[in-house]
Formats: sequence, structure tokens, C-alpha cells
Amino acid sequence: MTTEHTRLTAELRELRARTGLSLAALSERTAYSKSSWDRYLNGRSLPPRHAVQDLCRVADEPDGRLLALWEIAESDWSGRAALPAAAAEPPAQPQEPPPRPRTSGQGSHRAGLVVALAAAYALIVGGVALAFLLLPDHKATGDEPRSASAPYSLAPQCHGAACEGRDPSRMVCGTDPDTLTTYRTSTGGHVELRWSEKCGASWARVWGTRIGDRVEITAGGPTHNLRIRNRSDTETYVYTPMAAARPGSTVSACFRPPSADGEPECVSARVRMDTTTSPTPSSAR
Repeated sequence: MTTEHTRLTAELRELRARTGLSLAALSERTAYSKSSWDRYLNGRSLPPRHAVQDLCRVADEPDGRLLALWEIAESDWSGRAALPAAAAEPPAQPQEPPPRPRTSGQGSHRAGLVVALAAAYALIVGGVALAFLLLPDHKATGDEPRSASAPYSLAPQCHGAACEGRDPSRMVCGTDPDTLTTYRTSTGGHVELRWSEKCGASWARVWGTRIGDRVEITAGGPTHNLRIRNRSDTETYVYTPMAAARPGSTVSACFRPPSADGEPECVSARVRMDTTTSPTPSSAR
């Protein structure tokens, strides 16, 4: 399974977990069966584009970012990413036999027939090769998984200090994380502190923001920053880099609006194996 397919699968699993729906309930709300969703959410099969849209609709999630990720994953899965190089190579053509000496009119006629047949054969071979290149790849949208020998893993790709400053989605840390607390800013945005036991790291998930907003996160070590860059960021969830965090660590995030006179708004929560503390809004130093 490709890196982008792994990332897409992790994002879909997190989205489904947020809905709180079982696979059976999810199948009732979409056009896909329970067994299909099981394959999609476990990385055994690439979901169709419409399945990604359905899950986003059920979870009330803007589908732009996930569809862009699906396009990349589907391109790698179907092999379309390699088509330009393959198409540049002309189909192999049979070599023409060496001409025979002309001994009579009949010999000349036979030589002409051989050349005509060779040309026709070359056209057929070229046409078949072109047809295979242009035919849609059924693996891209079908429910059947790839060969069982194809390697894939949904295991986290880092832990603890190795996750410091890394993307939680790319490191497959965003699957079933704990939500430590959620804080609503004065501008209407949301900052949610998350923690992954499997990755031993925490990060902030942010939505409802405006262009220019910034979020900082720390768990007693380095501080990592996120800036809302464009309209696309404001229409979906965005994530800060991760900060290594163990049980008992205090995770803090500060929201900073772009205006010079805007007051930073900070929230903290303590990582527990079973419970979390309530948010503690405060002014930044």
C-alpha cells in the first residue's frame, strides 16, 4: 500500500470514529456495504471517490482535502501516475523480412503481399497496446483488494521523541486518538487537543479559523507552530505538528489571531490513561 493510501485510510478511520457509527450503521447511511467499509477502513481496498464523499457527508466534514488525497492515492493505486512514461514507448513492431531477389512477376507479388501483411500486423499490435493504455483501470473503483502479497501497514510510523514535529496524519497517529479537551476561541474557531497512546505524542486539531490565525502547541518540550495559510485551510480541519507527550504530561496550545491587538488564548490539559482535565483558558505571557 502506498504512503498516500495509508494516509487516506488513517484519515477515513478517524472520520468514521468521530461519527460514532458502527460499520453496519455506516452502511445504512451510505451506498456501500458493511464488508466494503471494512475493506476501505482497513486498507485492503481503495475506496471509490463517492465512498469518500459519503463518509464526509455523514461526518459533516468538507470533502475537499480528502478528495485531493484520494486523487493522489488513486493515481498511484491504478498506475495512472506511471502512464506518461509507458505511453512514450512506441509499441514493438516486427522486423520486415529481407527482400528476396526478383525472379518473376509472381515473386514481386509475393514480396508486396508480405510487406502489406507486416504493416497490417504492426497496426494491430499498436492498436491493442493503445487500447490497454486507454481502458479504465477497474482496480481504481472496484471492491476487490490487491494481491495479498502487496505489503501494507496501518501501524504508527513513530513514537515519543521520534514523533516530535512530525505530521500526525502522515505518521498514522490520527487513528482513534484521545481528545483531551476542546476550546472555542473568541473568534468562533475551535482548538482541540489530541493525544495518541500508540504514538506517545499530542497535537492540536483546529477548525473554524480565519486566514492568518496561528496555533502553538507544546508538551513541556519544543513549541510547534501552525499558521492558517489560505481559504482551503479555513474550510476543513488542520493539524499542528506533534509534540512528544507521556501519561501525566501537560499539553498546552495557544491560539493567536492575526490582528496586532488580538489577545492570545491558551488552553491546557493533562494526559491521563483514563481521564483528562478540563480546559484552562488563560492569557499568554
